[in-house]
Amino acid sequence: MTRSVASLITGRKTKYLIIVFWLALVALAGPLAGKLTSVEDNEAKSWLPGSAESTQVLDRQAAFASPDTIPAVVVYQRASGLTEADRVKVASDAHRFGQLAEVDGQVGGPIFSGDGQAAQIIVPLNLGPEGWDKAGDIVTSMKDVARAGASGLSVHVTGPAGSAADSSEAFAGIDGRLLFATIGVVVVILLFTYRSPGLWLLPVVSAGVALTTAQAVIYLLAKNAGLTVNAQSAGILTVLVFGAGTDYALLLVARYREELRRHSDRHEAMAVALHRAGPAIIASAGTVVIGMLCLLFAETNSTKGLGPVAAIGVLVGLAVMLTLLPAMLVTVGRWIFWPARPRFRSAEPTITGLWAKIGKRIANRPRLTWVATGLALAVMALGLVQLDATGLTNQETFRGNPDSIVGEEVLARHFPAGAGNPVVVISKAEQGAAVKAALASTEGIDPASVSEPVAKGGLAYVVGTLNAAADSPAAYDTVDRVRDRVHAVPGADAQVGGNTAINLDLQRAARYDRNLIIPIVLVVVLVILALLLRAIVAPLVLVATVVLSFGAALGASALVFRHIFGFDGADTSLPLFVFVFLVALGIDYNIFLMTRVREETARYGTRRAALIGLAATGGVITSAGLVLAGTFAVLATLPLTAFAEIGFAVAFGVLLDTIIVRAVLVTALNLDIGRHTWWPSRLGKIADVEPAEAAQQPSEVPA
Repeated sequence: MTRSVASLITGRKTKYLIIVFWLALVALAGPLAGKLTSVEDNEAKSWLPGSAESTQVLDRQAAFASPDTIPAVVVYQRASGLTEADRVKVASDAHRFGQLAEVDGQVGGPIFSGDGQAAQIIVPLNLGPEGWDKAGDIVTSMKDVARAGASGLSVHVTGPAGSAADSSEAFAGIDGRLLFATIGVVVVILLFTYRSPGLWLLPVVSAGVALTTAQAVIYLLAKNAGLTVNAQSAGILTVLVFGAGTDYALLLVARYREELRRHSDRHEAMAVALHRAGPAIIASAGTVVIGMLCLLFAETNSTKGLGPVAAIGVLVGLAVMLTLLPAMLVTVGRWIFWPARPRFRSAEPTITGLWAKIGKRIANRPRLTWVATGLALAVMALGLVQLDATGLTNQETFRGNPDSIVGEEVLARHFPAGAGNPVVVISKAEQGAAVKAALASTEGIDPASVSEPVAKGGLAYVVGTLNAAADSPAAYDTVDRVRDRVHAVPGADAQVGGNTAINLDLQRAARYDRNLIIPIVLVVVLVILALLLRAIVAPLVLVATVVLSFGAALGASALVFRHIFGFDGADTSLPLFVFVFLVALGIDYNIFLMTRVREETARYGTRRAALIGLAATGGVITSAGLVLAGTFAVLATLPLTAFAEIGFAVAFGVLLDTIIVRAVLVTALNLDIGRHTWWPSRLGKIADVEPAEAAQQPSEVPA
């Protein structure tokens, strides 16, 4: 950021114009931000890869039923055996379900189990454009009907509609819960960091303005430009804006406080702080934005949609923290830091602080430090062998035991395991009979369950029941076999869909996305660091530490998931999301540390600059890491396993990155490599001292 722009933002008159501008903008954005949930798309298709076979089946299926129609399976059970009265009630319920306004098609059943202990009714429900949000109310009303007069008879609603209802309940109020929990975490950490009763308020207000504005922008793009937003991306947006935005605030305030000790005029101090810290903050945010936009290469629609949503949040957060926050800080004056107000020409506390002392200890044996730290991180990365990121079963998706999971278990005990989640095959009408024969002859499909082809619009619709549980590896293998069989029917143009096929295609798309996007992000980060630091060695070293940090964080998290939390599996998108968040956000700390080291190298040489950079930024980077980790940890409180896993892994990884990797490993590498860090730039030719000698020199950094 140029000095003239920084001076304009912090001008004695222009600061008020900036504050008024943001107040007016947030007043306009508030009503729009409140409508964001109304444009969320949580339907199955919005999560699927657009080119997947199961996605195409959903499109072709519209000729036979609305794409908004999914089955609810009402299951009844009496361990001692169904009585005649039970059977009469179940038949009566089936008739009543058929009268529901949301029913689209023929109600299936009642179907009684061979052991006489259970019955099921399959109810096709058209949830309409409200989809997922409406599922909870409809399923609740169905439970009320089924449980009325069911003395001693257990009743559950499962199937896709039952799962949707439980998911809807899990996400109910998620935006408000995430927002208030995130604000609470940020306030506590800022109070601890600043030890000021008032200073925390300005970053929190700024983050609130950023979130409201970002939500309004995303709402407009979702409504008018086709941007895909779902509950997952909206939840992550809240955490990301508060986490990253507060990080930028911490970095700026730390430099501002430093400059207040060197300048009597607070406006001048802020202008210098913006001029010196602004470029690093802009580069950090730019790296996050570009990293998030790399998600646009994803096949999975939900992952692809998260990229621009997160990028918009970070961009707006950056704009607010570099304009509104500085304007408010210079407006209120030095008293906002009370009781530890930074006075003109007072001593800079970082020169004798904890990180200055740690830096001097590292300087005594830098090579031993980085080798030992690297080996420890590599050992933690071995935990990756415990990570089973092949997808979560329906039961593993929820933390707890919701009704749809209980019903699924009852179905599995008394009916074919895949009941209620049929395999769907759509082909050309003239080959319908041949496709039916191919489906019925496939290993893993119950031949008696295969329906007669229903022809409409030149297409034939056939379904069959899996022998294995619909979310099991055996069911996925069956889907592959079905695809091989029906694809081989000449001229049928047959395609296989259904919930099992959808989950299988999602898993494969997630693996494809991970293998494609991770290398792209690494190359992007490497190029940005090379351009910013004007060197080759430093970016290569930093990227290597990033990869090692990611492996250690995910490996340790995998051990925690399995042996402490009791999670048997992980969502297929977990490695990609954790990588993108840790690399894109963790590179912030790399940039802030290394730009400060580079700034001081020209005057003091690389090794002393490494110690000065650590002393000056170690505290604020640690505080920023605590904020970011705390905000992502909020996700771990949600009742969904995928969110809990992402929240814990990113929070743990950020803490590991800021406390160990950035402060210890990178500093030790800088001290050991010395001036060669900056090869081939001219900084690599500046004479340097030995690490131990650098530690003996004074740590003061003159203005």
